[in-house]
Amino acid sequence: MSDKINRVVLAYSGGLDTSVILKWLQQEYQCEVVTFTADLGQGEELGPVRGKAEMAGVKPEHVFIDDLKEEFVRDYIFPMMRSNALYEGLYLLGTSIARPLIAKRQIEIAKLVNADAVSHGATGKGNDQVRFELGYYALNPDIKVIAPWREWNLTSRERLIEFAEQHQIPIAKDKRGEAPFSTDANILHTSSEGKVLEDPWQEVPDYVYSRTVNPEDAPNEPETITIDFERGDGVALNGEAMSPATLFAALNDLGRKHGIGRLDLVENRFVGMKSRGMYETPGGTIYHLAHRGIEQITLDRGAAHLKDELAPRYAELIYNGFWFSPEREMLQAAIDHSQEKVTGTVRLKLYKGSVIVTGRKSPYTLYSEKVVTFEDDQGAYDQRDAAGFIKLNALRLRLLGRRGG
Repeated sequence: MSDKINRVVLAYSGGLDTSVILKWLQQEYQCEVVTFTADLGQGEELGPVRGKAEMAGVKPEHVFIDDLKEEFVRDYIFPMMRSNALYEGLYLLGTSIARPLIAKRQIEIAKLVNADAVSHGATGKGNDQVRFELGYYALNPDIKVIAPWREWNLTSRERLIEFAEQHQIPIAKDKRGEAPFSTDANILHTSSEGKVLEDPWQEVPDYVYSRTVNPEDAPNEPETITIDFERGDGVALNGEAMSPATLFAALNDLGRKHGIGRLDLVENRFVGMKSRGMYETPGGTIYHLAHRGIEQITLDRGAAHLKDELAPRYAELIYNGFWFSPEREMLQAAIDHSQEKVTGTVRLKLYKGSVIVTGRKSPYTLYSEKVVTFEDDQGAYDQRDAAGFIKLNALRLRLLGRRGG
């Protein structure tokens, strides 16, 4: 290696890929490895991760397992949800939004332990390599980044497993007794890619789903809930005040029960290829539709429509890894300003995979029943004013029509 690496901080899950990477870093770079595991609400027992890292030769004081759930929802998911961002009109960005927080904490740990480098387990074909590394460089422009999938010769899952077996690295099995397909999970979503999902014509097998019941098997009776918002952020469920992460955990339970938030998507990756993935975002789907519901009565038309124009751009920035960019921060400032009066309560009905907004109220509502009513509005709106409004807007069309187009 041209640059001597003494210590590297690895984003470590304890799964096959990062377990192999840990051993490979020790062998290839002859360096000390520090592991960092983020608890982002993935619902897994993280205790065994410490044992796996220590068995692989990591010093106990260099095994970092941090509970970041509240920070994740408060400082990353909530700001994103204020924008109503959907990548390619469908994807709620569950994987994308987690990467900047992981990168941020890795850089903090690297400084704490005086590490020369950071490393991740993202492949050279995916988006995550971009997201991680743009985050690293934004926060420490001089950090050394090691991306094993772009360096080593373990170019297939089979060779990865062979390496693991040679070095007595435990290999997890999926429900069918095979090496697992790729999954990512946090409090916002679970994603699955690869293996049985690579043919976009084939329906996702039921055993792939882990976060939601089949909508066909969901309860036959709908469930009605309310979510309270303050300045664009959720603060209570069914009238009970909750912290950001507690609220999302509760919404996930409701979404799981009613089979809400499944998405089978063929998306355009930033690196240029199309990929097929399966996403489960139960609580996030409920929350997204509730937020749009409260905005319907609290946002002015101009602000609401401008937000809808900005949302695809904002979503693309997050998907492509530009969370720490000035353009994302500029958009965030505009979005946050729009949320100052987005306060109130939304009522929703959950039923067999669907979320239906059935009511919304706010002390800052712009909805006027007196103005909009079909009954006597007692002079609140003079319908004769519409004639001039229409004629002025029709002027250019009439001129075009007289000319013949």
